[in-house]
Amino acid sequence: MLSLFLAPILASAQITDFRDSVIQISGITMTSDSLRAVPAVSILVKGQNRGTVSNAAGIFSIVAFKGDTLSFSAVGFHKKDYKIPLDLVGSNFSMLQLLTEDTVHLPVTVIRPYPSRKDVERIFTSMDIPDDAYEIARKNTDRAKMRALSRYMPYDGGENFNSLMRKQQQSLYYAGQVPPQNIFNPLAWAQFLDAWKRGDFKRQD
Repeated sequence: MLSLFLAPILASAQITDFRDSVIQISGITMTSDSLRAVPAVSILVKGQNRGTVSNAAGIFSIVAFKGDTLSFSAVGFHKKDYKIPLDLVGSNFSMLQLLTEDTVHLPVTVIRPYPSRKDVERIFTSMDIPDDAYEIARKNTDRAKMRALSRYMPYDGGENFNSLMRKQQQSLYYAGQVPPQNIFNPLAWAQFLDAWKRGDFKRQD
C-alpha cells in the first residue's frame, strides 16, 4: 500500500527533474579576433546523433540537457567544446561562442618557364589529350563497334530472361496449331539477304 501511495509522488519528482535538466541554448558563433559572425558552424551534442547549424548571421539554437557537451566545428577554424554547467538556473541560456581561425601553411610552389619555345611546341604537340564526354559517347555508339560487340558478347541476365519470355509467349500463342514456317515468310527472306550482304555468314578466322 505504501508503494502505491509513493509511486505518483516519485513519478512527479522524476518529471520535475527531467524538466529542470532540459535547457534551450541560443547563441552566436563569432571570430575571436574581429567578432565577425561565422556561418555554417556545426553544433553537435557529444554522444548523441543530433545537432544544428548556425545560419548566415552565426545564430543558432539547440535543445540539450544540463551537463551535456556541445562541439563547435567549422571549416577554417579550430574545433571548440563547451560543457553546459549543471547549476544553470532556468530553461533558457544565451551564449557567445568565439572561434579561432585555423592557419594552414602550404608548401612553396615554384613555377618555372620552359627552356625554349621549341620545347613548348614539342610538349604540346606530343601531349595526349583525353577524350571528352561527347567523343566517348560517339565511340560507344559507333555502329561497327556495337555490331562487333553484339556478335561476340554473351547475353546478360535481362536479355536471357526476355528471350525465354518470348519463347514461352510464342509457344502459348501457337498452342493447339501448327506454327508457321519462316521459309515462307518474305520478311525473313529479306532479313536473310541483308545479313548475307553484310557478310554475317562469312567464316571468322
